[in-house]
Amino acid sequence: MTAEHTQERQEFAFQAEIKQLLHLLSHSLYQSRDIALRELISNASDALDKMRFVALTDESQREAGPLEIVIEPRAAENQLVIRDSGVGMTRDELVTNLGTIAHSGSGEFLKNLSSESKDKADLSLIGQFGVGFYSAFMIADKVEVRTRSYREEKGWEWESEGTGRFTVEPVEGPLPRGAEIVLHLKDDAKDFATPERIKEIVKRYSSFVPHPIKLGPGDEVINDQKPIWVEPKRQVTDEQYQRFYQHLSHHGDEKPLWHLHVSVDSPIQFHAVLFCPPTNLERFGFPRLEHGVSLCAKRVLVQNDCRELLPDYLRFLFGLVDSEDLPLNVSRETLQDNSVIRRIRASLLKSVFDRLDQLAKDQPEVFQTFVDQFGVLIKEGAIVDPINRERLSKLIRFASSHNTDATLNVSLDDYLARAPEGQKRIYFLGGPDLAAIKKNPNLEIFRKRNLEVLYLIEPIDEFVMNALGTHAGKLLTSIDSDDLELPEAAADAESDKPKEADEKKAEAGFARVLELFRQAIGDRVREVRESHRLTDSPCCLVNSDGGFTMQMQRILKMANKDVPEMSRILEVNPASPLIRRLCNLTANTDHDAFIKQCGLQLWSNALILEGVTPDAEELVGRIQGFMDEAADKRSPLILS
Repeated sequence: MTAEHTQERQEFAFQAEIKQLLHLLSHSLYQSRDIALRELISNASDALDKMRFVALTDESQREAGPLEIVIEPRAAENQLVIRDSGVGMTRDELVTNLGTIAHSGSGEFLKNLSSESKDKADLSLIGQFGVGFYSAFMIADKVEVRTRSYREEKGWEWESEGTGRFTVEPVEGPLPRGAEIVLHLKDDAKDFATPERIKEIVKRYSSFVPHPIKLGPGDEVINDQKPIWVEPKRQVTDEQYQRFYQHLSHHGDEKPLWHLHVSVDSPIQFHAVLFCPPTNLERFGFPRLEHGVSLCAKRVLVQNDCRELLPDYLRFLFGLVDSEDLPLNVSRETLQDNSVIRRIRASLLKSVFDRLDQLAKDQPEVFQTFVDQFGVLIKEGAIVDPINRERLSKLIRFASSHNTDATLNVSLDDYLARAPEGQKRIYFLGGPDLAAIKKNPNLEIFRKRNLEVLYLIEPIDEFVMNALGTHAGKLLTSIDSDDLELPEAAADAESDKPKEADEKKAEAGFARVLELFRQAIGDRVREVRESHRLTDSPCCLVNSDGGFTMQMQRILKMANKDVPEMSRILEVNPASPLIRRLCNLTANTDHDAFIKQCGLQLWSNALILEGVTPDAEELVGRIQGFMDEAADKRSPLILS
């Protein structure tokens, strides 16, 4: 763009996603349009934060003047004006910031909004996705923005009616630093031009903005809330915590699930307030959550969404950390290497773990809600954070054979507390869902012995078990493992095997069945052998060589990982009625081919129970053969 062109009025088209958003906003039946003013105040506060930082770090800007927000209702003109003395915008910043969506995940967010009905779309979340300015079109049919950057002498004006296009032109004459937004209110939004309405919204949503908000033209300050993070915890009310959470999270009237207020004096000094939202948006298909904790130095905002304050698996937390020991000019690049940040991070992390331990003990219902929403992220931490793995392992929860449903409420310590004396391992079994897991024949011996098994019904669970390896000195073992090592049976039990297992083992017929199975199945399995873990089912597959569990292999393949096929062992139950009949048939070698076909079918059945589909053509052909043979042996005669 040449210099002379920038002196003229120019028209631009909004980015496609902006058009989609504007359509949603202007046609929304959202029950409260107060968020429009909330978002514009929040944007003005961000501009003032940036200007305060510039004034502290740039000597040429030391005389920045008062940093404030002025809201002026003009009822006669049906207008609402919001002014700030922040950093302002250049022409290029106007075009970029008010014409496109640059925030990661915004497009996916809009896709989710579009799939909702108009009256249910949760537009209150738009501030999280960097598009809060456009909420102005919920109450205005035309928006004007006049702004001058602190880096320039020239001002610019942006104007749009929210129909898909906007204009930018230079402002004649002097313009104060900052931005002035003029909302030409819709006919059904005239109440936004009344002082009473403005005060109500500011008190509800923006009382924690760290800059004075004045009501024009009389300059009455209408936000007087002190920063609660530096107040003693006993002096902060639940209502204040809730309002501060809403200010940070842009979550409307939502209440946090729990909060944490931390004040540390040594060896470093900092104050922090953290909040856990009641729902995990990632579970509902929204984009990956951004870190929601802001960093302040001596009450001056240094960085929004500071990734260095908490590990990535706690990215769902909102909050603010304010330290007296950080230099104001600390940059994003040096935060990671700053020793103060590392100490704050370690202290915050310990405080979060302590808070969750307390919830699990004193408020189990709240903790269960937390597990249901964010448990998968805590499990993520157990995988990626070896330093804190032991603490995290006490917070993760699983489904279990101890329960009848899929509730994730069994901890590893709960499991061990119920384990019989002498049990050296923690047993688990994974599968695509609870119903499939419960059908797994490997569970039979555990049901008979009344031994608890953890059910891994979340895909991440397999990786958690692999990362942990042990807990409290007990080896974590999948029950489809070759190396099972069950505890000793009760003293009054003669054997873990079915009643006639010893007799069957001695019979040549069973050895012959195993041999015929081996011939039929070939190298599809590493070994075919007698089972000591089955009580009813004819066979099951177990893993050998300490390889991945079947569920782990399935998950990795779904993720397009190149996973080598692991060797399996087919275990056969000599006490199964079917196997007994096959043993009897071995007396006649004419039945060898049939027994081999049965062996192949039993191997296929075991795969199907694990959620793996064998060769379909071969499977169907074999079943067809069984059906033909069974039909031939049935008589067409009706016996009277």
